[in-house]
Amino acid sequence: MSGCAAHQSLPTTDTVDTRTENVNLRRLQSDGGGGAGAVQPYQLQPSQGYRMPQLYAAPDPVLGDRDPRRELEPTMVCLQVVVDADGRVERSVTLLDRAECTAGGMPENAPLVEAAQAAVAQWRYSPAAVCHYRAGHVQGDRGDCSGAERVEPVPVSLLYAFTFEIVKGKQTVHRQGR
Repeated sequence: MSGCAAHQSLPTTDTVDTRTENVNLRRLQSDGGGGAGAVQPYQLQPSQGYRMPQLYAAPDPVLGDRDPRRELEPTMVCLQVVVDADGRVERSVTLLDRAECTAGGMPENAPLVEAAQAAVAQWRYSPAAVCHYRAGHVQGDRGDCSGAERVEPVPVSLLYAFTFEIVKGKQTVHRQGR
């Protein structure tokens, strides 16, 4: 067709999510001061050892559409996670008795707590256990239950802190220590 200008197709545009969320995770040490994070330690006998739980499945928290904010300075929320004797998370409770964890009690941060609790509900552990050895036959490393006559899985309470940050850009989640 003479006289007709060729039409150049318009460039396609990609829809870009303009939001990024970052989550850092760290395990808290018990402060020994009671409160929600209070831990009743096991009193081991000389012929016993203790194996810590090992986290093997741990999806990261995802805020998604829970939080409409477009910007959020680094904000820490803390959870006490109760792991049953089978290694499943029985429940999680927001910790508010530490200065660094008080943001979890603010109403505007409820979506952060919900995201952290939804993630930890899916976590799975190799269970903690008390290792029972024959008298006088305790292993040098009593933390792996090697050579124990009996291994007794036990529930535990663990403390975690999650730091959320939202900045412009694509949505991502990062966890410290990975």
